[in-house]
Amino acid sequence: MARFADLYKNEVAPALMSKFNYKSSMQIPRFNKIVINVGAGDAKDNSKVIDSIIEEISLIAGQKAVPTYARKSVANFKLREGVKIGVKVTLRGEKMYEFMDRLFTFALPRVRDFKGINPNGFDGHGNYSMGLREQLIFPEIEYDKVDKIRGMDITFVTTATTDEEAKELLTLMGAPFAK
Repeated sequence: MARFADLYKNEVAPALMSKFNYKSSMQIPRFNKIVINVGAGDAKDNSKVIDSIIEEISLIAGQKAVPTYARKSVANFKLREGVKIGVKVTLRGEKMYEFMDRLFTFALPRVRDFKGINPNGFDGHGNYSMGLREQLIFPEIEYDKVDKIRGMDITFVTTATTDEEAKELLTLMGAPFAK
């Protein structure tokens, strides 16, 4: 699965170097990490929910996910500080490229009525965030074992300084942006 890492090194980096006229190869934008985050509001009532989400996200990411905890108590949401409220996993290196490959080639085409990912998900500093409505689009998840359909946020953190550079980097890596 080193396909995406080789793709970056052999095709994407030289294309970005020539398009943006970088003086040094260290200026070429690259991926730092991918963060997958799942929030579970119903986890405050049932602690077993977090365990099943950790299991599913670990299958999807290929790496152990960790729970996230509430930082503040919010009375209106019946939430206490320190309660498990979500799950996250940070991917770097080879696992990051492997996940990106599976996301772009297998998972996203399985989304119903898929027309491409939103091109407006950039933050102004070269990072891209997108949301998925269900975890079932990943082939690792078995439909029968899912207790509840949950969405997730996926953030691509890059070294790009502008959104234009980051969008070109993602496009060259195969991200299917909507026209």
